[in-house]
Amino acid sequence: MIEPNTPLPSFRIHDDQGTEFTQASFQGSWTIFYFYPKDETSGCTAQACSIRDSYSEFTKRGIKVFGISKDSVKSHQKFRNNHNLPFPLLSDTDHSMAIAFGVWAEKTLYGKKYMGMERSTALVNPEGIVVATFPNVSPEEHATFLLEHIQRFLGKE
Repeated sequence: MIEPNTPLPSFRIHDDQGTEFTQASFQGSWTIFYFYPKDETSGCTAQACSIRDSYSEFTKRGIKVFGISKDSVKSHQKFRNNHNLPFPLLSDTDHSMAIAFGVWAEKTLYGKKYMGMERSTALVNPEGIVVATFPNVSPEEHATFLLEHIQRFLGKE
Protein backbone atom coordinates (compact mmCIF):
# COMPACT_ATOMS: atom_id res chain seq x y z
CA MET A 1 0.00 0.00 0.00
CA ILE A 2 1.08 3.58 -0.60
CA GLU A 3 3.38 4.90 2.13
CA PRO A 4 2.31 7.65 4.52
CA ASN A 5 3.75 11.12 3.76
CA THR A 6 3.33 10.49 0.02
CA PRO A 7 1.52 13.04 -2.16
CA LEU A 8 -1.63 11.77 -3.85
CA PRO A 9 -0.68 10.08 -7.12
CA SER A 10 -2.10 11.38 -10.38
CA PHE A 11 -5.43 9.88 -11.35
CA ARG A 12 -8.64 10.58 -13.25
CA ILE A 13 -11.72 8.70 -12.05
CA HIS A 14 -15.53 8.98 -12.12
CA ASP A 15 -18.03 8.58 -9.32
CA ASP A 16 -21.41 6.85 -9.41
CA GLN A 17 -23.00 10.02 -10.82
CA GLY A 18 -20.46 10.33 -13.64
CA THR A 19 -18.59 13.26 -12.05
CA GLU A 20 -14.88 13.24 -12.86
CA PHE A 21 -12.30 13.59 -10.10
CA THR A 22 -8.54 14.07 -10.19
CA GLN A 23 -6.06 14.29 -7.34
CA ALA A 24 -6.56 18.09 -7.37
CA SER A 25 -10.26 17.55 -6.55
CA PHE A 26 -9.32 16.52 -3.04
CA GLN A 27 -7.22 19.53 -2.08
CA GLY A 28 -8.60 21.55 0.82
CA SER A 29 -10.31 18.87 2.90
CA TRP A 30 -9.57 15.69 4.80
CA THR A 31 -10.46 12.68 2.68
CA ILE A 32 -10.83 8.96 3.28
CA PHE A 33 -10.42 6.63 0.31
CA TYR A 34 -11.56 3.15 1.17
CA PHE A 35 -10.84 0.44 -1.36
CA TYR A 36 -13.10 -2.61 -1.46
CA PRO A 37 -13.33 -5.65 -3.76
CA LYS A 38 -16.89 -5.72 -5.17
CA ASP A 39 -20.33 -4.15 -4.92
CA GLU A 40 -23.13 -6.21 -3.33
CA THR A 41 -20.91 -8.86 -1.72
CA SER A 42 -21.51 -9.57 1.96
CA GLY A 43 -18.23 -8.12 3.27
CA CYS A 44 -18.32 -5.05 1.05
CA THR A 45 -21.95 -4.38 1.93
CA ALA A 46 -21.17 -4.69 5.65
CA GLN A 47 -18.24 -2.31 5.19
CA ALA A 48 -20.26 0.29 3.27
CA CYS A 49 -23.14 0.12 5.75
CA SER A 50 -20.72 0.47 8.67
CA ILE A 51 -19.47 3.72 7.17
CA ARG A 52 -23.01 4.81 6.27
CA ASP A 53 -24.16 4.32 9.85
CA SER A 54 -21.28 6.47 11.17
CA TYR A 55 -21.22 8.95 8.30
CA SER A 56 -22.35 11.89 10.43
CA GLU A 57 -19.29 11.35 12.64
CA PHE A 58 -17.02 11.71 9.61
CA THR A 59 -18.79 14.82 8.31
CA LYS A 60 -18.80 16.37 11.79
CA ARG A 61 -15.00 16.10 11.66
CA GLY A 62 -14.90 17.63 8.17
CA ILE A 63 -13.89 14.37 6.46
CA LYS A 64 -15.08 13.41 2.99
CA VAL A 65 -15.46 9.68 2.35
CA PHE A 66 -15.13 7.89 -1.01
CA GLY A 67 -15.50 4.16 -1.62
CA ILE A 68 -13.48 2.76 -4.55
CA SER A 69 -13.79 -0.53 -6.40
CA LYS A 70 -13.34 -1.85 -9.92
CA ASP A 71 -17.10 -1.93 -10.47
CA SER A 72 -18.78 0.20 -13.14
CA VAL A 73 -20.57 3.50 -12.57
CA LYS A 74 -23.88 1.68 -13.16
CA SER A 75 -23.04 -0.99 -10.58
CA HIS A 76 -22.07 1.72 -8.08
CA GLN A 77 -25.35 3.56 -8.68
CA LYS A 78 -27.32 0.42 -7.87
CA PHE A 79 -25.17 -0.44 -4.83
CA ARG A 80 -25.40 3.08 -3.46
CA ASN A 81 -29.19 3.22 -3.95
CA ASN A 82 -29.79 -0.28 -2.54
CA HIS A 83 -28.05 0.62 0.73
CA ASN A 84 -28.76 4.36 1.00
CA LEU A 85 -25.08 5.24 0.98
CA PRO A 86 -24.56 8.99 1.57
CA PHE A 87 -21.04 9.08 0.12
CA PRO A 88 -19.81 8.76 -3.49
CA LEU A 89 -18.40 5.56 -4.95
CA LEU A 90 -15.52 5.89 -7.41
CA SER A 91 -15.34 3.53 -10.38
CA ASP A 92 -11.78 2.27 -10.96
CA THR A 93 -12.53 -0.05 -13.88
CA ASP A 94 -8.97 0.10 -15.24
CA HIS A 95 -7.46 -0.38 -11.75
CA SER A 96 -5.24 2.69 -12.23
CA MET A 97 -6.07 4.23 -8.86
CA ALA A 98 -5.76 0.87 -7.08
CA ILE A 99 -2.37 0.32 -8.72
CA ALA A 100 -1.22 3.84 -7.77
CA PHE A 101 -2.23 3.20 -4.15
CA GLY A 102 -0.67 -0.27 -4.16
CA VAL A 103 -3.91 -2.11 -3.40
CA TRP A 104 -4.27 -4.04 -6.69
CA ALA A 105 -2.65 -7.32 -5.73
CA GLU A 106 -2.54 -11.03 -6.28
CA LYS A 107 -5.11 -12.87 -4.20
CA THR A 108 -5.98 -16.53 -3.74
CA LEU A 109 -9.44 -18.07 -3.50
CA TYR A 110 -9.91 -21.82 -3.24
CA GLY A 111 -6.32 -22.29 -4.39
CA LYS A 112 -6.79 -20.18 -7.52
CA LYS A 113 -4.71 -17.02 -7.95
CA TYR A 114 -6.16 -13.84 -9.44
CA MET A 115 -5.67 -10.07 -9.29
CA GLY A 116 -8.04 -8.08 -7.11
CA MET A 117 -8.61 -5.10 -4.86
CA GLU A 118 -7.27 -5.32 -1.31
CA ARG A 119 -9.61 -4.00 1.37
CA SER A 120 -7.57 -1.02 2.55
CA THR A 121 -8.02 2.64 3.46
CA ALA A 122 -5.99 5.82 3.09
CA LEU A 123 -6.42 9.10 4.98
CA VAL A 124 -5.41 12.18 2.98
CA ASN A 125 -4.88 15.63 4.50
CA PRO A 126 -6.11 18.93 2.97
CA GLU A 127 -2.72 19.43 1.29
CA GLY A 128 -3.14 16.20 -0.68
CA ILE A 129 -0.68 14.11 1.34
CA VAL A 130 -1.49 10.54 2.38
CA VAL A 131 -0.95 10.74 6.15
CA ALA A 132 -2.09 7.27 7.19
CA THR A 133 -2.94 3.91 5.67
CA PHE A 134 -4.96 1.08 7.11
CA PRO A 135 -4.47 -2.21 5.22
CA ASN A 136 -6.66 -5.28 5.60
CA VAL A 137 -9.44 -3.62 7.57
CA SER A 138 -12.36 -5.58 9.01
CA PRO A 139 -15.52 -4.84 7.01
CA GLU A 140 -17.92 -4.81 9.96
CA GLU A 141 -15.71 -2.69 12.24
CA HIS A 142 -14.26 -0.40 9.59
CA ALA A 143 -16.00 2.85 10.56
CA THR A 144 -15.41 2.39 14.29
CA PHE A 145 -11.75 1.54 13.67
CA LEU A 146 -11.25 4.60 11.47
CA LEU A 147 -12.94 6.99 13.88
CA GLU A 148 -10.75 5.70 16.72
CA HIS A 149 -7.51 5.99 14.74
CA ILE A 150 -7.87 9.13 12.63
CA GLN A 151 -8.54 11.58 15.44
CA ARG A 152 -4.83 12.01 16.18
CA PHE A 153 -4.21 13.13 12.58
CA LEU A 154 -6.93 15.77 12.67
CA GLY A 155 -5.39 17.71 15.54
CA LYS A 156 -8.74 18.00 17.29
CA GLU A 157 -10.06 16.68 20.57
